[in-house]
Amino acid sequence: MPGRTALLGPNGAGKSTLLSLMASVNSPSAGTVELSTPRGKRISSRQLSKYRRSVAWLPQDFAPVSGLSVLEHVWYAGWLKGMSRSAVKEAAPTALASVGLEALSAKKATELSGGQQRRLGIAGALIHRASVVLLDEPTAGLDPGQRDRFRQILASLDDDQITVVSTHQTEDIDGSFDYVVVLVDGAVRFSGTVGDFMAVAPSSAVDPRDRVRLAYATFVEGEI
Repeated sequence: MPGRTALLGPNGAGKSTLLSLMASVNSPSAGTVELSTPRGKRISSRQLSKYRRSVAWLPQDFAPVSGLSVLEHVWYAGWLKGMSRSAVKEAAPTALASVGLEALSAKKATELSGGQQRRLGIAGALIHRASVVLLDEPTAGLDPGQRDRFRQILASLDDDQITVVSTHQTEDIDGSFDYVVVLVDGAVRFSGTVGDFMAVAPSSAVDPRDRVRLAYATFVEGEI
């Protein structure tokens, strides 16, 4: 659904698998996956190429392409999504600035630190105006300041975009999100608004961070 959804669950819950299926990167080993437009129209197999171009996808195991500079890597990400050369060159500096990498644009992408590579992946995923944004553990390896920057990026996305961000850390859940889905052992334990999710916590918990943590503990026994 349009808006920002946090896909919350412990490691091994199936979050990465679910996002890869949503991105049409992988196919199910059993059963079926049905993709549809925001208006509910089913996407046929003939329309998959067009759908993939409309998806911004950041896998958990993102690794930069060898030989490309930071700027060239973002250009490359835009070209893969069908952007024109002129559009890519216009959008890339803004994408890099949004993640704080503009000063490193000439550096080889493979020479970046782990956290910087993660930020490069975010810039590449968001360079084009995607209809569907799927980010798998985007805050992994980021320091507190970089996490705050990511929250600002998340809040800046249009409300009519479908954005799903996976995380196993309850501190990532804040006012940037509209919805929460809790996934445990491949099964959805909760799906609803952030407000409804926090309402699960005991009324004695006042701090929003405590409410998120306690609500999560309700669905994931032994994980907190």
